Amino acid sequence: MNIAKRAYHAAIKLGTTKGAERSRAVLAMARALKCSFDDILEANTLDLETSREMAVPEIILDWLKLTPSRLQATVDLLERLGELSDPLRRVRTADYQQEDSQSYTQLMPLGVIGFIYEALPELGAIAAGFCLKTGNSLILKGSTEASHSNRAIAEILQTAILDTGLPSGCVELITAEHGTSIRDLVTQEDYLSLVIPYGRSSLIQQVVRQATCPVLKSAMGNCYLYWSLNGSLEMVRWMVLDSHESEPDPVNAIEKVLIHRQSLPSSLSALWNSLKDRGFQLKGDAELVQAFPQLQLVQDEEWGTPYLNKTIAFKLVDTLDSAIAWINQYSSSHADAIATESYQESRQFALGVNSASTYINASPRFARNSSRGDAVFLGMSNQRGHRRGFISLETLTTVKHIIQGNGRF
Repeated sequence: MNIAKRAYHAAIKLGTTKGAERSRAVLAMARALKCSFDDILEANTLDLETSREMAVPEIILDWLKLTPSRLQATVDLLERLGELSDPLRRVRTADYQQEDSQSYTQLMPLGVIGFIYEALPELGAIAAGFCLKTGNSLILKGSTEASHSNRAIAEILQTAILDTGLPSGCVELITAEHGTSIRDLVTQEDYLSLVIPYGRSSLIQQVVRQATCPVLKSAMGNCYLYWSLNGSLEMVRWMVLDSHESEPDPVNAIEKVLIHRQSLPSSLSALWNSLKDRGFQLKGDAELVQAFPQLQLVQDEEWGTPYLNKTIAFKLVDTLDSAIAWINQYSSSHADAIATESYQESRQFALGVNSASTYINASPRFARNSSRGDAVFLGMSNQRGHRRGFISLETLTTVKHIIQGNGRF
């Protein structure tokens, strides 16, 4: 596969470049995108027209549609990436030490990263920024719905990178003309160091099943909230509404709410009326539907499936322990929340829920370019193992152990 080979050779060269050179390339990509909004939006219009004719689902159309504000948010994130300190070559003390020698570790690039994404064309540019900043080359494979948008963005990025003097092959795009399937890409273990799939769970699972190289699973949707007796109605309302404000992909949107059985019916009705007024579709378990006919009945398979729209399902539970057990069985395990004023409950929830992140009286709303701190994020990983949680710059690096001796043993 020639694309993988080119990316591999580019990664070797890229891994030895200085941080200032890589930052300069990221900032060049930001400037190039900013000057090309009209071209990108024109390509995106073609994708939207074709997708509507093909009756593509509304959720994909929402992810596909680019706007000046979405493109500007991408430019802002790339500019911030370019201004951050170099994540590579950071030296840390190593636990393993030998006599008459000094041991330390350094963060190093992974090599070649494959990014497979569903619609969301701007994610290609964001992934390119993350990879260049960390000294990795990138192979992009987007969905056919976004083919024109993906090509326009990739060509802009590639031109900007070459103008800074970095090697050709730092960012590659697989198009329909290449005839390369997802399986073809994710079985290039001789060249790829990591594959990151981003999209609906069906795409994630396909990549996990077919890949012969490491996969960093991403996740979105099907996040749970437990409403304790010690939690206020206003807190729950705010947490739910704010979690759905991430656009266009509701990564951490609360889609399921577990309610303590002794909660006041008046509080439940107040919450549901508020959510319905804001366009939410509400569902409930059999017990809740019997008591509140305005709710639709939840099917059993829905508890473990993300809606990825403004739909929320509610279920009664007897205790905090039963809520934790239910969440551990059915949530997507990347972001789950509790509303409670009890410190003991909050600690029990935080330690008992087996998810990458837990939120206590806080909205799980996800932001790639957060307003506080120095970190920026590509997404969230829910895998139970290496590199779980926020996908940051450091996530795309590995550790090298270096032992400096003096010839004596």
